[in-house]
Amino acid sequence: MVKRPSPVPLPTKQELLDYIRDSDRPLGKRDIARAFRVKGADRTALRALLKELVDDGLIDRGHRRRLAPKGSLPEVTVIQISHMDLDGELFARPMSWRSDDEPPRIVVVPGRRRGAAPKVGDRVLARLRRVGEASYEAQPIRIIEGGTHHVLGVLEPAPGGATLQPTDRRVSTRFFIPGEQLAGAEAGDLVVIEGLPGAAGRSRPARVIERLGAFGSAGTVSLIAIHSHGIPDVFPAAALAEAEAQSTPGPEGRRDLRSVPLVTIDGADARDFDDAVWAEPDPSPGNQDGWHLIVAIADVSYYVRPGSRLDGAARERGNSVYFPDRVVPMLPERLSNDLCSLRPQEDRACLFADLRIAADGRLLDYRFDRGLMRSAARLTYTQVQEAADGRPDEITVALMDTVIEPLFGAYRALERARNARGTLDLDIPERQVVLDDKGRIAAIRPRNRMDSHRLIEEFMICANVAAALTLENRRMPVMYRIHEPPGLDKVEMLRDSLASFGYRLAKGNVITPTLFAGILQKAAGTDHAAIVSELILRSQSQALYAPDPVGHFGLALNRYCHFTSPIRRYADILVHRALVSGLRLSKKGAGDGLSDEEAATFDEIGEHISKTERRAAAAERDAVDRIVTAYLANRVGETFSGRVNGVTRFGLFVTLDETGADGLVPVRTLPWDRYFHDERQHALIGEQSGLIYRLGDPLVVELSEADSVTGSMIFRVLEGGGRIGSQTFDDRKVGGPHRKKKQRRKDRSGSVRSRRR
Repeated sequence: MVKRPSPVPLPTKQELLDYIRDSDRPLGKRDIARAFRVKGADRTALRALLKELVDDGLIDRGHRRRLAPKGSLPEVTVIQISHMDLDGELFARPMSWRSDDEPPRIVVVPGRRRGAAPKVGDRVLARLRRVGEASYEAQPIRIIEGGTHHVLGVLEPAPGGATLQPTDRRVSTRFFIPGEQLAGAEAGDLVVIEGLPGAAGRSRPARVIERLGAFGSAGTVSLIAIHSHGIPDVFPAAALAEAEAQSTPGPEGRRDLRSVPLVTIDGADARDFDDAVWAEPDPSPGNQDGWHLIVAIADVSYYVRPGSRLDGAARERGNSVYFPDRVVPMLPERLSNDLCSLRPQEDRACLFADLRIAADGRLLDYRFDRGLMRSAARLTYTQVQEAADGRPDEITVALMDTVIEPLFGAYRALERARNARGTLDLDIPERQVVLDDKGRIAAIRPRNRMDSHRLIEEFMICANVAAALTLENRRMPVMYRIHEPPGLDKVEMLRDSLASFGYRLAKGNVITPTLFAGILQKAAGTDHAAIVSELILRSQSQALYAPDPVGHFGLALNRYCHFTSPIRRYADILVHRALVSGLRLSKKGAGDGLSDEEAATFDEIGEHISKTERRAAAAERDAVDRIVTAYLANRVGETFSGRVNGVTRFGLFVTLDETGADGLVPVRTLPWDRYFHDERQHALIGEQSGLIYRLGDPLVVELSEADSVTGSMIFRVLEGGGRIGSQTFDDRKVGGPHRKKKQRRKDRSGSVRSRRR
């Protein structure tokens, strides 16, 4: 029997996707079927199409299996009121937001509820209505929890007391601190205040609950980052006592490596040395031109036992946090800078990887053991690179034949393996802040990446892979370092973005690091090289810690974990403990292996330390941004060259070539026009003028404002950008005002009109 054709054809995937994206709320399957007049047996085919969109990562299935665009917020969710603007409008942040990207914009509008209106800091259950691609309106249902209203800022003099300039630019509430509530703090001090009930004119009353020091003194910027991001920086007394009671173990039960000339290679300003390396040509007759390596790592698991106060403090922190003027360590200094630091000519407990690799860099054999070592030398990256380039100093000249040349020989073999498997090697420049003796900025310069850096990276990667394989073979839990391939939605956006620069990412290809490497190679040496690297970086998934063997996409490895930095990463301590248990490297009853409680909660621990890693990265970026802003504060009015490194509906983010400093060009300062944000092309496009500003565009800008308290800078464009229809830009490759009228009639929140000042 031939099936009767449907009187109404099924919608295409694109039609379904457009309909779901245009809806102001999540949709049920019944809503979608009714909209497209799909009935009867055709509903099965419709469900299959919707499932494919979910599986492809283009839409999300949320509460009650309702469908919404990828990354959408639930229709009813908990938000926290973040700030109030100068017009009195409240803005909020979703409590469920876990991404490093900026959350959607949420404007709080009056709802049907009665009672007191929500205030800054309150947690509110609200009903959301989507009014744009990344914009919502929220109607409060009920206040769940009042905010504590703790705010960090700098005191400014005022009659009868002081006012507060918050360090967080999102806080627009004005606070007044009466003289009797200053607790000894003075104008110019960095303080934490707590909001008080009542009103004082247009400002909210508050009191000082903590004074952190005079703003502008050495270390203030780091203190702001530490407090703003909630980083624990004081160890419990019990944890400090445990650390002080520790001592270096003897050689019993350990392999004696003190005769092996292991060396540490770190930055010149490093204070803790947790890895040492050594290499020699492999003497095994079956491995011609191969190499024998030892990677020795501080045996932190010997000192930090599961369930101890030291362990609790380390797990809470998750990792060390590095600022230009200080480190907030994961472990007390007795361990991080002493017993677990592989200082030269001192006996140190270690856990080491004994590795044998082929001439082509393949890992042939590996084993792990506990040892006692004595570092032969503390070397720097620059020192080792100078020696490799034929300019050894008085220390490295004696190590050339026995240490440095074999290390580079093994590195070249591992590099061949890396190139063969096709890893993702993005050339993203890093900036280095150099401080003088008084904590002031002496210079901001690019951080050079040398072969000596890559040498250590390859040795660490090889040891990390061997650790993961060893634990799998022993059927032990593994805290993997995972990096999933980019999602299909990000790949589609990347494809469009690369096409606008003339690079083709063909559809249907399996996405691999090699595919990206080919595009990077084509862009190398062109004006697009930096922006192509940035685009590919932004398309990548977030690297995480989890007990799932997903693999590491960027390194093109099926199995990978972190073993080599237990002083500064809690994940590495867990791997060490698992190796100690799996290989039975501990004395009976010592309790320094992996505990049953830890093994049963690897999921939760992985999620926690992934969050602390993101927290540390955000704090480190925040500190550098504030330091650079202070460095440029006396250059307001000067012009700089830079590039667009971000495009949003409200303006352009620009990175300066000279310092790597970032700042905003507000859309209101651009030439008068109605500007549309084309998300796929990373562009702002003027409707009338055809002006276009895209990611990667070179600009000449003027520094208009530099606020050293908030760390924010405002620029004004003097030169740069382009125009649709010119030889540089192809009208057919961009969206915004030159797309179909139907798309131009999308919600007004997708465009912003620039006004002349």
